[in-house]
Amino acid sequence: MAWFETWFNTPYYHILYKDRNFEEAENFITLLINDLQIPEHSKIIDLACGKGRHSVFLNKMGFEVLGLDLSEESIAQNIDFENNSLKFKVHDMRNPIFPEVSKVKVDAVFNLFTSFGYFESDVEDKKIFQSVSEALNADGFFVLDFLNEQWVKNTLIPEAVITKADIDFHISKRIEDHHVIKDIIFKDQGEDFHFFEKVKLHTLEEIGAYAEEFGFQRIKIYGDYNLGTFDLQKSPRCINVFRKI
Repeated sequence: MAWFETWFNTPYYHILYKDRNFEEAENFITLLINDLQIPEHSKIIDLACGKGRHSVFLNKMGFEVLGLDLSEESIAQNIDFENNSLKFKVHDMRNPIFPEVSKVKVDAVFNLFTSFGYFESDVEDKKIFQSVSEALNADGFFVLDFLNEQWVKNTLIPEAVITKADIDFHISKRIEDHHVIKDIIFKDQGEDFHFFEKVKLHTLEEIGAYAEEFGFQRIKIYGDYNLGTFDLQKSPRCINVFRKI
């Protein structure tokens, strides 16, 4: 199994990342919706939704939302949030969305907080753009929130220890073969664990080429979650907004 199929389904993944900033995420979503002027009651897919925090917030804002994620554990927990306009399903983003899991086309697809770059081949990466394109209405938005590869190179911290729930997570990071690799080593109840994350450092040009191949036009690039101007050397994020043409 691929690293994300095992790591994302463990309780330790959720322990390590349990203190993610919900206020920052909700502020980002609010700014994004307002800037793109997405009308209320639009249909949105939260692709790689994880524990559903963005899906739930978008739904509270008045949107019809479908949250999709590969992790069966996450989706099982998200079912409690469901209502008539919020649904969750297990789905591999490399597979077609429409009409397999979404019977109607949607107005926007959000792929947030570095949920891209997990796959080994360009073919797999392109399948995501293809499936999103096929799922969108004409002029629909695809928001791809990715890390800024140059900023990662400039700011990489090789070693750190993060303590959560009385577990010391020993984190080491390195860049290897155009991937940023994070090793996560810890001990719990006398047992040793070792997981890793591996994300491809796509350039702005590579992402743009994928998008153009599947009928997208890049209309905006934000450099952070406050929608700041993108700077290749200084921006922590590379938040691409594409429109289907």
